[in-house]
Amino acid sequence: MSNPLESWTEEQRSAYLYRACADAEAGTPRADLFTRLAGEAEAQAAIWRAQLTASGKPAPRPFEPELRTRLVARLVGLFGPRPLRAILAAMKVRGMVIYSGREPGGHVNAAVGSIERRHRGLSGGGNLRAAVFGFNDGLVSNASLIFGVAGASSDAAVVLLTGVAGLTAGAFAMATGEFVSVRSQRELFEYQIGLERDELEEYPDAEAQELALIYRAKGLSAVEADRVAKQLISDPEHALDTLAREELGLNPDELGSPWGAAVSSLLSFAVGAVVPLLPFVFGAGARALPISALLTALALFGVGATLSLFTGRSAFFSGARMMLLGGLAAAVTFGVGRLFGVSVT
Repeated sequence: MSNPLESWTEEQRSAYLYRACADAEAGTPRADLFTRLAGEAEAQAAIWRAQLTASGKPAPRPFEPELRTRLVARLVGLFGPRPLRAILAAMKVRGMVIYSGREPGGHVNAAVGSIERRHRGLSGGGNLRAAVFGFNDGLVSNASLIFGVAGASSDAAVVLLTGVAGLTAGAFAMATGEFVSVRSQRELFEYQIGLERDELEEYPDAEAQELALIYRAKGLSAVEADRVAKQLISDPEHALDTLAREELGLNPDELGSPWGAAVSSLLSFAVGAVVPLLPFVFGAGARALPISALLTALALFGVGATLSLFTGRSAFFSGARMMLLGGLAAAVTFGVGRLFGVSVT
């Protein structure tokens, strides 16, 4: 169970930021949504305040937003809520899902039928896309590094050492970044879902009203939004999952394992980074650089062609574009190395 004082503070902070979002969206239907959500947050804060006084504890002082909250509110005023939706969601501002562009009717009907079924089968495509991008990052970055050093030095041993160092450093940097990213995302979800669990226990009707407001903003009528929200909240098995998706904009199915993401990123980057390095590993001598260029070009074309599966564009066009962009990066670094003519010993 949450500490009533902490929960009161959370709700007051949310109300303050809702009003900042409403001001930023003035003149749009979203302004009304955020104003109503601010009212709901203040009503929930009143519940926690009543719990404090009923337990004999002193009532909290009038809410004063801390520096972080004022800074986020100022940024919302400058840039609007959309670019800051991840930060706002982390600070318990609901309704950011309205910026996701999902269709309201189909999304809600699917939620009523089966939340899990909406997302089943998507993770495989997401994993494949992440693996392709990881491979591409390793390929382009290490090829550029190798060609840059090759432009400055004809010593194959130096190029090989540079490529191995680039592969190792890049793979571990990618793995570390993915681990921190996914772990942070999971921590956010665990924290937010804990708050939602407490709120469902304390005031389920208020949570249903918040959810109904979001569905109304997504295009449902008031009657239909209320019906769907109450139906979802009444189902304990799916209520928390629904709140995570609709109020927080979080998809629990896409969080994944931090260690799994780290290992996957490390391997995909390493596989891509080893491609331009192979001729130097096997001692191709003077032909190592042109063979490396050929292997890199073919791999880049393959990456682009694979990405066409996700874009619907021509495989040849996507492959040629990726080969051109990656080749440009390698050519620029080669030219820089040749221009400076650095002697590496």
